Amino acid sequence: QVQLVESGGGLVQAGGSLRLSCAASVPSFSRYVMSWFRQAPGKERQFVAAIKAIGGATYSTDSVKGRFTISRDNAKNTVYLQMNSLKPEDTAVYFCATLSRWEPSYAEILKPGNYDYWGQGTQVTVSS
Repeated sequence: QVQLVESGGGLVQAGGSLRLSCAASVPSFSRYVMSWFRQAPGKERQFVAAIKAIGGATYSTDSVKGRFTISRDNAKNTVYLQMNSLKPEDTAVYFCATLSRWEPSYAEILKPGNYDYWGQGTQVTVSS
């Protein structure tokens, strides 16, 4: 049974840092693109960052560039999101997800509907 479990969320002041983790119980974890999305109340789920299976290339949305870093440890079946210089507008539920398409385009990576499995989410709240 495939399971993704996020952890590391919490309440932090603006300018602070958090590190999210997503432990995945999926076969052949190293073959999946792993991504983070977030969803604020009343808003659509938004792409945050992704890391490819082959080569480890990373992508992130403009609003988090220079502040958030995605990484993965294939030996531990885990993907991380290091979030620095947090802002109140980063407040949301953060989800990790897996994408099994072979060499997906950036456009495909951005779309939540293309993902195979999702975690339950972890709340991140940034106070001003």
